[in-house]
Amino acid sequence: KKHGPPKIVEEKDFPFIIVSPQCPKEQWWIAEDLNLLLEKIIRDYRVDTNRVYLTGLSMGGFGAWELAVKYPNKFAAIVPICGGGNPVLVNRIGHIPIWVFHGAKDNIVPIQKSEEMVEALKKIEGNVRFTIYPEAGHDSWTETYDNPEFYDWLLKHKK
Repeated sequence: KKHGPPKIVEEKDFPFIIVSPQCPKEQWWIAEDLNLLLEKIIRDYRVDTNRVYLTGLSMGGFGAWELAVKYPNKFAAIVPICGGGNPVLVNRIGHIPIWVFHGAKDNIVPIQKSEEMVEALKKIEGNVRFTIYPEAGHDSWTETYDNPEFYDWLLKHKK
């Protein structure tokens, strides 16, 4: 509960159900496992399946891209933060509103990882926004998740 929505949900009223899986050390995201978790949440809780949003930071940003391209019809919008993915697969998610965030001075995940995805989406006329924080390093999530516009943007989108 140090970063992102899990931290914020502790601080105020929050109009979302937050699911924040943690990837085990020295492993990678398994999209199929994440999808099973999502299906369980949808089955067990009152979830509007037209308003399922996906975000992730750092390694979770990579996971967000991967989950979105494998299950593109599940999400109303996606917000990968300082992550990256396979630009060859963006045709699967061009219909989804996507807002990408990255710090220009990120020395952990190079900004080029986000730029590649954004450029590939633009080539197919995907619905993409890109916010670069000029002075931010790897932590481009605090400013993103602290911004009320981020949550307003999510809530504007339905499948």
